[in-house]
Amino acid sequence: MNLKEKVEQLNSMILQGQVMDAFEKFYHPDVVMQENNAAPTVGKAANREREQQMQAAIEQWHGAEVKGVATGEDTSMVEWSMDVTYQGGHRAQMNQVAVQRWKDGQIISERFYYNTAG
Repeated sequence: MNLKEKVEQLNSMILQGQVMDAFEKFYHPDVVMQENNAAPTVGKAANREREQQMQAAIEQWHGAEVKGVATGEDTSMVEWSMDVTYQGGHRAQMNQVAVQRWKDGQIISERFYYNTAG
């Protein structure tokens, strides 16, 4: 499976609600993940916990869409649009870009870029 096919399968799993299954399959044991300019989270165990906390904070998914994908030799970028209601009733429509760097067929680094204003 080439990088484009891996990214397509990863995105498909996320869109089908298989977020944690996708995480286990496509993320490297030494993965480093970062939200905007926040401090990075290092290692698969710490990032698994972070992902589980993020999923638990969501009360309802109203929809998600992949707006665009770009792939290079060992880098992919995915533009997402998401509509969620968080626990407590706050509904948010968000757009973000995930930049993923791959090693040994898995994501070794992922950084999310999005606007936090308003």
